[in-house]
Amino acid sequence: MEIFRNWSGSMVFTPGEVCTPESEDQVCELVKKATSEGKKIRVAGAGHSSSPLVRTSDYLLSLKHFRGVEDPDLNNHRATVPVGMTVKEAGKDLFRYGLAMHNTGDVDVQTLAGAIGTGTHGTGVELANLSAMLHGVRMVNGKGEIVELSRDTDPETMRALQVSMGSCGIFLKMRLQLEPVYQLYRKEYCVSLRDCMDNLEDLKKNRNFDFYWYPRTDLCKIRIMNTEKDKMPDISYGSLELERKGPSHEILPRERDIKFDEMEYVLPGEKAMDCFLEVRQRVKKEFRRDVAWRLLIRTIKKDDALISPMSGRESVTISLHHNAGLRFWHYFQAIEPIFLKHGGRPHWGKKHTLKAGQLKEMYPQWKEFQETRQKFDPENTFLTPYMHELFISDE
Repeated sequence: MEIFRNWSGSMVFTPGEVCTPESEDQVCELVKKATSEGKKIRVAGAGHSSSPLVRTSDYLLSLKHFRGVEDPDLNNHRATVPVGMTVKEAGKDLFRYGLAMHNTGDVDVQTLAGAIGTGTHGTGVELANLSAMLHGVRMVNGKGEIVELSRDTDPETMRALQVSMGSCGIFLKMRLQLEPVYQLYRKEYCVSLRDCMDNLEDLKKNRNFDFYWYPRTDLCKIRIMNTEKDKMPDISYGSLELERKGPSHEILPRERDIKFDEMEYVLPGEKAMDCFLEVRQRVKKEFRRDVAWRLLIRTIKKDDALISPMSGRESVTISLHHNAGLRFWHYFQAIEPIFLKHGGRPHWGKKHTLKAGQLKEMYPQWKEFQETRQKFDPENTFLTPYMHELFISDE
């Protein structure tokens, strides 16, 4: 029996069977088998998610053999990425063809399919989350049939599939809308909280901008990235900590050895700073002694995916982090009500405590999403017990 352990080590379970199919036909047969047996089947990805989306006592799939960028289209800036590739691997492979993703998150070890399916994002007021790249998909539905869809032929269904956490089917290949390769300049500064807040609107004008707030020092680190055509600002009020330039796929993420657990909520842009300042006060009052990790604040452009946390509103995210291996739930659960008070939606791939009854009230098109999900997976073959709590019943 193989034990599955997620990236941070906070989720450990033993699936009934780990399968590593090497062909699309094998995936189809495994889905048919699971459905006929009344069992569940999930794809493990890289295990980066903090939430237990893949935890199952039935079939757990690794699609590590599904790799290698296909069919690059340099005129329309599109390419097909098989789902076994990590964000890092896809970025390097796309670069060989002169193509690049519009953005990535701070970490690039997760599979790109997993990042897309959970609405994972980078930062930038004009940059949507990674799921916005999904132009088309080839997948296996709950009946074990291969289905192909695209924004050209069925844009409404694609809005449901865009952020669906594998609940509608097992993605095999993704057709992505990309950009020509581009260089990025990156600078990081240490600044006071007051200077960060006073200059926030100007800082948001950069292509990529986010900031960390450090509970123990009450200082901030601001991180700015721009392309060659955009002028890097002069941050006279800060101390320059880092300066780099290079291809986007090398500059957007940061390599780090330390691992962590995370709760992240997506706030309406107009409420986010009030939320942050209230969180800051709570952290300083109750958790400053115990929490050495910083809070991360990022901006994301709105999208129209049915259950994307950024759907329909310009967004700002606030992330809590805690070192892997340390107790985190008391801290996270103390702050979560503040996020909810300010209209926050949880990141699907990170820690939160919400269930279907609360989640459906957050998404105006929840019903439409559920209808699409049921159409592709009528027997709920892809719904683990945890996902059943998210989508169907709180019990």
